[in-house]
Amino acid sequence: MAQTLPKVSIITVCFNAEKYLERTIQSIINQTYKNIEYIVVDGASKDGTLDIIKKYETHITQWISEPDKGLYDAMNKGIKMATGDFVWFMNAGDEIRTTEVLANMFAQDATGEVYYGETEFLDLDRNPLGIRSEATPHKLPQNLQWKDMQRGMVVCHQSILVHKRIVDPYDYENHPYSADIDWVIKALKKSKKTINSQQIVAIYLQGGFSRQHHKASLKDRYQILKKHYGFFKNLINHAFILIRGVWFVIRRRKGY
Repeated sequence: MAQTLPKVSIITVCFNAEKYLERTIQSIINQTYKNIEYIVVDGASKDGTLDIIKKYETHITQWISEPDKGLYDAMNKGIKMATGDFVWFMNAGDEIRTTEVLANMFAQDATGEVYYGETEFLDLDRNPLGIRSEATPHKLPQNLQWKDMQRGMVVCHQSILVHKRIVDPYDYENHPYSADIDWVIKALKKSKKTINSQQIVAIYLQGGFSRQHHKASLKDRYQILKKHYGFFKNLINHAFILIRGVWFVIRRRKGY
């Protein structure tokens, strides 16, 4: 008997995103993989975002537009609306890199609880900055585990799919700036089978929420990593993060 391929709930959260949303939507609806539920959660946008949503309404399974308490509150709304086996956040400005990404992801093994891959970075003018493992000090592990996150977000949130049965809501009340890191660590702790898709999964347009609140995000991240890995190990890891960051900047300036 042929195995039924998983249903994937792709969720786009947006607010005043008319400049970026259409590319995101097109990258989702053009996937060759057809067992997709597409959900859009808009935060009561005041620009032309709703016009774009309505333009593609026949391709969108569910959408809402209402005020929220911020990014992670909106993402929690998306989780509640999702009926698929997996949830995948592809927020406004993000894109699935090719039309075959989902088809390739499940082609070899459809029994994982977490799937992940690389991310291509672009600046706000859409100039390529390289894949994340080259453009930042964070290297994507070949076999991702929760302990790999103790020195920072080694996998982009846009490039990880999590089975609904191990999904927690985002704890935005305790972690308003870096709840995504906490969310990914919790999922990896629960995952019995995590699969590297061996492909570049998503395109990430730099300048998102965490970058806009960089200092607050770093403080929040520190508390999250301390919670998961312990006080002393977290101190040691942050010393390593600092040294690694300085060395990465030096190498980039020297053209390595």
